[in-house]
Amino acid sequence: MRTRRPVPAPPLAPAEGGGTWRRRRAGRARRSARGPAAPKRAGPPPARDAPTRGSALAAPPLRRTRVALLDIDICGPSIPKMMGLEGEQVHQSGSGWSPVYVEENLGVMSVGFLLSSPDDAVIWRGPKKNGLIKQFLRDVDWGEIDYLIVDTPPGTSDEHLSIVQYLSAAHIDGAVIITTPQEVSLQDVRKEINFCHKVKLPVIGVVENMSGFICPKCKNESQIFPPTTGGAEKMCQNLNVSLLGKVPLDPQIGKSCDKGQSFLAEAPESPATSSYRSIIQRIQEYCDQHHFQEEKII
Repeated sequence: MRTRRPVPAPPLAPAEGGGTWRRRRAGRARRSARGPAAPKRAGPPPARDAPTRGSALAAPPLRRTRVALLDIDICGPSIPKMMGLEGEQVHQSGSGWSPVYVEENLGVMSVGFLLSSPDDAVIWRGPKKNGLIKQFLRDVDWGEIDYLIVDTPPGTSDEHLSIVQYLSAAHIDGAVIITTPQEVSLQDVRKEINFCHKVKLPVIGVVENMSGFICPKCKNESQIFPPTTGGAEKMCQNLNVSLLGKVPLDPQIGKSCDKGQSFLAEAPESPATSSYRSIIQRIQEYCDQHHFQEEKII
């Protein structure tokens, strides 16, 4: 792990009242916001999507890609657990807070690193959340990065408004929306897409998680959560939004996240791994095109 002059950052006081894609080629820290990783539908499986995308971007054959993963789920920071970083601390240097590194080219920042225990509750109102998000964006020394993935909590609340506002000058590439096939999930996701339109945040596309189960033995697919209203595919057609892909259920995803291991490394032959890699490729192509268009305007 890479740290600079280990001066621990002050921990939070839990009892105290209390997923964006973008790349820039200039600037000291290239704090690119390759867009928020997503407003996403509630539930643990969708929440596992941002760290998997971050790991995949930083993994071979993209080893030279420098990725920053920022967790702004202030009240439910699960990124440290999923990335195998529980118990790690944030350190301060002359240039700011140092992220916690999973790999040389994959840095992570989360409120979870500032808690004395992973079971501590952060009971904060909006202004304190907004202040911490601003501090993460202002004071974390990411170094030179190619992608900043911002993992957000479900909904369209303070965290989402704050990150869009604070990164407005960075020209966010867009949001990746995570859903599951059920209509109860799609109802929330439609609101999140509407939120993106209202704040003029481009929608890179939608990912349907928990999309069927492919038997590892017979290879037949079963719909564990039937898309009673057509699922993400039908919704994307109706709303004129890109469907980036569908990730099938795989028990190994949950096991890998619980153990803090890379699912892509643990199950390279899984259909879910193929889906993840295809989705990431489409996101990269979108971001590259967006960046190219920006350079033409400049």
